[in-house]
Amino acid sequence: MQTQKNIWLDCKISPNIIYKTHQALTPDGFLNLNTMASSLKNLSVYKEEQIPSLASYSFGFVVADWNEDITHALYQGALETLLKHGAKEENIHLIQVPGAFELPQGARFLIANHKVDAVIGLGCVIKGETSHNEYINNAVALGLTNLGLNSGVPCTFGLLTPNDHQQAVDRAGGKYGNKGIEAAITAIRMAELKKSSKSQNTKIGF
Repeated sequence: MQTQKNIWLDCKISPNIIYKTHQALTPDGFLNLNTMASSLKNLSVYKEEQIPSLASYSFGFVVADWNEDITHALYQGALETLLKHGAKEENIHLIQVPGAFELPQGARFLIANHKVDAVIGLGCVIKGETSHNEYINNAVALGLTNLGLNSGVPCTFGLLTPNDHQQAVDRAGGKYGNKGIEAAITAIRMAELKKSSKSQNTKIGF
């Protein structure tokens, strides 16, 4: 009988944020990639000292109603994070859409009707018995990415893609934290990056 080996890895998720994770190896010495990435860290953990005051920022939420017990928990976590760092309620806009597939379209409506610094898309697609989740997840990721690139407004991907409902609960305020908080922090950092890049006169070339 072979004993499972484990190693410690330094995982760099940004120039300033590195977390250490205990990762299992397969019997032949390869990394075991069957573990969901979010189980390697807590989604609610971030460095508060790196977050600016949000008093002058405006944010938009697009939240899917499908699996509302999960998506509403994601929204609550994200909203509380924005308010905690000084965002004003009147500068936070919300659009609710039927399901995750409609998140990009809802985000487009929001950008067209409100001047926002970033959009936070929140949804949950549970795998189930068919491969519908793959089509939806890919469409949402591509849609939000393209919208962000074309509009210049950062659109963050706060979509949970679990295998079952319990995995979703674990990542919506459960033992692995709240992906809504992670999505909010990503939106804050991208909005700050956009504003700071405008004030820098950076030239590329020789």
